[in-house]
Amino acid sequence: MSALSNTSIAIIATNGFEDSELLDPLTAVKEAGATVTVLSTETGEITGKNGATVSVDATTAASTGTQYDAIVLPGGTGNADKIRMDEDAVAIVRDHVSAGRPIGAICHAAWLLIEADAVRGRTVTSYPSLKTDLRNAGATWVDEEVVEDGGIVSSRTPKDLPAFNAKLIEVFGK
Repeated sequence: MSALSNTSIAIIATNGFEDSELLDPLTAVKEAGATVTVLSTETGEITGKNGATVSVDATTAASTGTQYDAIVLPGGTGNADKIRMDEDAVAIVRDHVSAGRPIGAICHAAWLLIEADAVRGRTVTSYPSLKTDLRNAGATWVDEEVVEDGGIVSSRTPKDLPAFNAKLIEVFGK
Protein backbone atom coordinates (compact mmCIF):
# COMPACT_ATOMS: atom_id res chain seq x y z
CA MET A 1 0.00 0.00 0.00
CA SER A 2 1.33 3.45 -0.94
CA ALA A 3 1.99 6.11 1.70
CA LEU A 4 -0.89 8.28 0.49
CA SER A 5 -3.33 5.76 -0.97
CA ASN A 6 -6.92 6.84 -0.31
CA THR A 7 -5.71 10.41 0.32
CA SER A 8 -7.43 13.27 -1.48
CA ILE A 9 -5.23 16.32 -2.03
CA ALA A 10 -6.15 19.70 -3.49
CA ILE A 11 -3.61 22.02 -5.09
CA ILE A 12 -4.84 25.62 -5.11
CA ALA A 13 -3.25 27.90 -7.70
CA THR A 14 -3.87 30.33 -10.54
CA ASN A 15 -1.88 31.78 -13.42
CA GLY A 16 1.68 32.77 -12.58
CA PHE A 17 2.47 29.84 -10.29
CA GLU A 18 6.11 28.85 -9.90
CA ASP A 19 6.20 25.86 -12.28
CA SER A 20 8.37 23.55 -10.17
CA GLU A 21 6.52 24.42 -6.95
CA LEU A 22 3.29 23.07 -8.42
CA LEU A 23 4.55 20.28 -10.67
CA ASP A 24 7.10 18.67 -8.29
CA PRO A 25 4.71 18.29 -5.31
CA LEU A 26 1.93 17.17 -7.71
CA THR A 27 4.16 14.41 -9.03
CA ALA A 28 5.46 13.44 -5.57
CA VAL A 29 2.04 13.03 -3.94
CA LYS A 30 0.62 11.22 -6.98
CA GLU A 31 3.57 8.81 -6.95
CA ALA A 32 2.87 8.25 -3.24
CA GLY A 33 -0.68 7.17 -4.17
CA ALA A 34 -2.77 10.32 -3.61
CA THR A 35 -5.63 11.51 -5.75
CA VAL A 36 -5.02 15.15 -6.72
CA THR A 37 -7.53 17.85 -7.64
CA VAL A 38 -6.26 21.16 -9.03
CA LEU A 39 -8.44 24.06 -7.87
CA SER A 40 -8.39 27.55 -9.36
CA THR A 41 -10.59 30.58 -9.69
CA GLU A 42 -11.76 29.56 -13.17
CA THR A 43 -12.08 26.36 -15.20
CA GLY A 44 -9.78 25.44 -18.08
CA GLU A 45 -6.02 25.64 -17.70
CA ILE A 46 -3.63 27.71 -15.66
CA THR A 47 -0.17 28.69 -16.83
CA GLY A 48 2.98 28.91 -14.75
CA LYS A 49 5.39 31.81 -14.93
CA ASN A 50 7.76 29.65 -17.00
CA GLY A 51 5.06 28.35 -19.35
CA ALA A 52 3.89 25.06 -17.84
CA THR A 53 0.15 24.47 -18.24
CA VAL A 54 -2.01 22.52 -15.83
CA SER A 55 -5.67 21.54 -16.23
CA VAL A 56 -8.04 22.85 -13.58
CA ASP A 57 -10.28 20.12 -12.13
CA ALA A 58 -12.65 22.35 -10.15
CA THR A 59 -13.10 25.96 -9.12
CA THR A 60 -12.51 27.29 -5.65
CA ALA A 61 -16.13 28.51 -5.68
CA ALA A 62 -17.35 24.91 -6.13
CA SER A 63 -15.11 23.46 -3.39
CA THR A 64 -14.91 23.42 0.38
CA GLY A 65 -12.01 23.23 2.80
CA THR A 66 -13.19 20.03 4.39
CA GLN A 67 -13.61 17.91 1.28
CA TYR A 68 -9.87 17.21 0.94
CA ASP A 69 -7.53 15.35 3.27
CA ALA A 70 -4.68 17.77 2.54
CA ILE A 71 -3.89 20.88 0.50
CA VAL A 72 -0.75 22.06 -1.33
CA LEU A 73 -0.18 25.77 -2.05
CA PRO A 74 2.52 26.45 -4.65
CA GLY A 75 4.31 29.78 -4.79
CA GLY A 76 5.05 32.21 -7.54
CA THR A 77 4.63 35.86 -6.64
CA GLY A 78 1.86 36.55 -9.17
CA ASN A 79 -0.03 33.38 -8.31
CA ALA A 80 0.18 33.95 -4.56
CA ASP A 81 -0.84 37.59 -4.82
CA LYS A 82 -3.88 36.77 -7.00
CA ILE A 83 -5.07 33.66 -5.17
CA ARG A 84 -5.04 35.36 -1.75
CA MET A 85 -7.60 37.82 -3.13
CA ASP A 86 -10.00 34.96 -3.96
CA GLU A 87 -12.45 34.79 -1.05
CA ASP A 88 -13.30 31.17 -1.89
CA ALA A 89 -9.65 30.10 -1.74
CA VAL A 90 -9.21 31.91 1.58
CA ALA A 91 -12.32 30.20 2.98
CA ILE A 92 -11.11 26.78 1.81
CA VAL A 93 -7.75 27.24 3.54
CA ARG A 94 -9.27 28.73 6.71
CA ASP A 95 -11.84 25.91 7.04
CA HIS A 96 -9.25 23.23 6.21
CA VAL A 97 -6.77 24.44 8.83
CA SER A 98 -9.57 25.00 11.40
CA ALA A 99 -10.59 21.37 10.88
CA GLY A 100 -7.05 20.29 11.78
CA ARG A 101 -6.18 19.02 8.32
CA PRO A 102 -2.62 19.32 6.96
CA ILE A 103 -1.51 21.88 4.42
CA GLY A 104 1.75 22.63 2.62
CA ALA A 105 2.87 26.08 1.44
CA ILE A 106 6.07 26.98 -0.36
CA CYS A 107 7.66 30.33 -1.12
CA HIS A 108 5.09 33.14 -1.53
CA ALA A 109 2.14 30.77 -0.91
CA ALA A 110 2.36 31.76 2.75
CA TRP A 111 0.40 34.89 1.76
CA LEU A 112 -2.71 32.72 1.44
CA LEU A 113 -2.07 31.27 4.90
CA ILE A 114 -1.85 34.84 6.24
CA GLU A 115 -5.17 35.82 4.58
CA ALA A 116 -6.80 32.74 6.14
CA ASP A 117 -5.40 33.66 9.60
CA ALA A 118 -3.75 30.23 9.71
CA VAL A 119 -0.25 31.10 10.96
CA ARG A 120 -0.91 32.79 14.30
CA GLY A 121 1.13 31.02 16.98
CA ARG A 122 2.91 28.74 14.50
CA THR A 123 6.48 28.46 13.33
CA VAL A 124 6.80 28.71 9.55
CA THR A 125 9.25 29.52 6.79
CA SER A 126 8.77 31.13 3.38
CA TYR A 127 10.56 33.17 0.80
CA PRO A 128 12.53 35.66 2.93
CA SER A 129 10.58 38.72 1.74
CA LEU A 130 7.49 37.42 3.57
CA LYS A 131 9.25 37.31 6.96
CA THR A 132 7.72 40.58 8.21
CA ASP A 133 4.26 39.73 6.82
CA LEU A 134 4.30 36.39 8.64
CA ARG A 135 5.57 37.91 11.90
CA ASN A 136 2.87 40.60 11.71
CA ALA A 137 0.30 37.81 11.27
CA GLY A 138 1.47 36.22 14.54
CA ALA A 139 3.85 33.55 13.24
CA THR A 140 7.40 32.81 14.25
CA TRP A 141 9.44 32.93 11.02
CA VAL A 142 12.59 30.81 10.65
CA ASP A 143 15.04 30.43 7.77
CA GLU A 144 14.99 26.64 7.28
CA GLU A 145 14.44 24.47 4.20
CA VAL A 146 11.27 22.88 5.60
CA VAL A 147 9.26 23.42 8.79
CA GLU A 148 6.22 21.55 10.10
CA ASP A 149 4.11 22.97 12.90
CA GLY A 150 0.66 21.70 13.72
CA GLY A 151 0.10 20.21 10.28
CA ILE A 152 1.37 23.24 8.35
CA VAL A 153 4.38 22.30 6.21
CA SER A 154 6.31 25.26 4.81
CA SER A 155 9.39 25.77 2.65
CA ARG A 156 11.30 28.68 1.14
CA THR A 157 12.17 28.19 -2.55
CA PRO A 158 12.38 25.61 -5.36
CA LYS A 159 15.76 24.43 -4.06
CA ASP A 160 13.92 23.16 -0.96
CA LEU A 161 11.50 21.00 -2.98
CA PRO A 162 13.08 17.61 -2.15
CA ALA A 163 12.74 18.28 1.60
CA PHE A 164 9.30 19.89 1.14
CA ASN A 165 7.94 16.95 -0.87
CA ALA A 166 9.31 14.37 1.60
CA LYS A 167 7.76 16.25 4.53
CA LEU A 168 4.40 16.58 2.68
CA ILE A 169 4.25 12.83 2.18
CA GLU A 170 5.21 12.20 5.81
CA VAL A 171 2.69 14.64 7.29
CA PHE A 172 -0.12 13.97 4.80
CA GLY A 173 0.25 10.22 5.43
CA LYS A 174 -0.38 10.46 9.18
